[in-house]
Amino acid sequence: MACCTGRCTLILLCTLQLVAALERQVFDFLGYQWGPILANFLHIVVTILGLFGTLQYRPRYVIAYTIWAAIWVTWNVFLICFYLEVGDLNKESDLLSFHVSQHQSWWSEHGPGCVRKEAPVAGVAGLESHSYVSVIGCSVEYQYIEVMHSALQILLALLGFVYACYVTSVFTEEEDSCRRK
Repeated sequence: MACCTGRCTLILLCTLQLVAALERQVFDFLGYQWGPILANFLHIVVTILGLFGTLQYRPRYVIAYTIWAAIWVTWNVFLICFYLEVGDLNKESDLLSFHVSQHQSWWSEHGPGCVRKEAPVAGVAGLESHSYVSVIGCSVEYQYIEVMHSALQILLALLGFVYACYVTSVFTEEEDSCRRK
């Protein structure tokens, strides 16, 4: 028998969000992008709270998840604007690594079809980590991979928002009907 209630759908959406966020977290860790790492961590925590709230009929947790879903959509819209260089945003800046390092998206050097070539920096001996890296032949440019990740996150968060609002209203109606009895 199929489970097609709003509650079951929200559980499925939260689970999909967790999988997508964990995948994104891994690649952000590989790229040393501290801003997205922190945002992903918060997203994972709040999504687990939303999942717990849905499973245990805790409307406050579901409401917190609903609020976070709106914030998460905003964050991902910012990331899309960042990688597409909307306005004064520059994808080559170290904004997402909090200006701590020069690292950027892991996909910029390891994307599908990319050939990575390293050349040592002239005049610097013994420091293998300091080399010039050129990347050629990428099938998909890294900024579009990041935009697709953000678009998927937006889609899941919007669906989660809608179902969380529905589940919260159902929980509230159930509480009201129990109080009337």
